Amino acid sequence: MLSLDVVVAGSIVIALNLYMLMGGADYGGGVWDLLASGSRARQQRDLIAHAIGPIWEANHVWLILAITVLFTAFPLAFSTITTFLHLPLLLMLVGIVFRGSAFAFRSFDLPNDRAHARWSLVFSISSLLTPILLGITLGSIASGQLLRRTYSFRNAYIDPWFAPFPMAVGFFALSLFAFLAAVYLTVEAREVELQEDFRLRALWSGALVALMAVIVYVLAGSGAPELRRSMILSRWTGTIQASTAIVAAIAYVALWRRKYQLARVGVVVQSTLVLWGWAIPQFPNMIMPNLSIYEAAAPPSTLRLLVIALIAGTLILVPSFVYLLRIFKTGAERR
Repeated sequence: MLSLDVVVAGSIVIALNLYMLMGGADYGGGVWDLLASGSRARQQRDLIAHAIGPIWEANHVWLILAITVLFTAFPLAFSTITTFLHLPLLLMLVGIVFRGSAFAFRSFDLPNDRAHARWSLVFSISSLLTPILLGITLGSIASGQLLRRTYSFRNAYIDPWFAPFPMAVGFFALSLFAFLAAVYLTVEAREVELQEDFRLRALWSGALVALMAVIVYVLAGSGAPELRRSMILSRWTGTIQASTAIVAAIAYVALWRRKYQLARVGVVVQSTLVLWGWAIPQFPNMIMPNLSIYEAAAPPSTLRLLVIALIAGTLILVPSFVYLLRIFKTGAERR
């Protein structure tokens, strides 16, 4: 039977998983907003705004949940992460604020107005940088560099994240989010021409995801040796990696054959396996290589109350999200 601290740690990964599938796709939409081109650039941006508009603000609840649970259940891990990674975390939060503000402000401007163009640029650049910083943070946690003895500001607060492996994880996250968004938008689009636009973007970004996955795996040899060793020795990790490759191939073939619903299911499963393929090799460490879940956990009384709160919150939050999606997403044409 799983202990309370393991269950609570799993809830953080689940919250990050949901944030990736929903909020991550929104970030990817901002990337395609920046890269909209051709005679249908306006229609592409309108489709993106229509797709993310109803729920873009609500998606951050999953990130807030993950941070709150980390703070409450694993205060030592929270303090370590927010101390040594305060620079990328601060920039990520600034990006989230700028992105949300820009998306809201540009909604009230005329499409041809200069202010609309400026807010669109802020929205797109924030959508580009924020997932990179999120990936850098996760890569730094897995790298095993946060708990080293340090002697200078640079060693403590810059070197753990400004390194090839965390940077590669950041760009991997960006490519994965862009892939998610492109596949989602093929389903959202009602015009065949727009479907083809985003189908082509999905095919290119899917290939980039595969390339970045290889780069991350290679760089893990020197940038995250403990994680790499765990990935090699764990039978679960091998199963997850093989499953990820199979599902990614299915999603890619479905895109090629214009089976967009199947492609969406495939990319959702692929992204989920990618995240758990990061989390499982770290177990039982909360921060690699030697801060375990058990050492970082709060007292059992705190964990018990937190589990009760999570169950009660889930009974409210999940139906609310389902209802929200049913209201705003059932009108999208299914192809």
